[in-house]
Amino acid sequence: MTKLASLLAAPLALAACAQPAPDPSPSATPSEHVGPVAEPRGDPAVATEQRYVGRWIGVEGMFLDVAPRTGGGVTMEMQWDLDHRGTFEGSVTAEGLRFMRNGVAEVAVPGTGDQAGLKWLAGKKDCLIVKSGEGYCRK
Repeated sequence: MTKLASLLAAPLALAACAQPAPDPSPSATPSEHVGPVAEPRGDPAVATEQRYVGRWIGVEGMFLDVAPRTGGGVTMEMQWDLDHRGTFEGSVTAEGLRFMRNGVAEVAVPGTGDQAGLKWLAGKKDCLIVKSGEGYCRK
């Protein structure tokens, strides 16, 4: 091997040796071993339900908190206008979140802030709309 080739090969060999070995200990998370975690591939209804779980913000103090319910479905705590607040059981359907509120069947459907018809939500992309003038969006 020529002197120039030896000089070029040495830093490459050292760099290869300097890489830390993966941590095989049980305390290491799966993503440390295999890269980013993929979306779950189990029951599609569960994956869809997870899409709705969390806090959704409306206007003037309105909000919608969605949590998974033991045995299936979701629990929805919401403030839907200045004077009304409640907790309702809901189910995930192809349309969105179906629930009964004050004897009326409602569905919170995915949409945009522009579709909600509320100026404050304009431009938001990840929203749930119950009816015109009642919508909730992710931050």
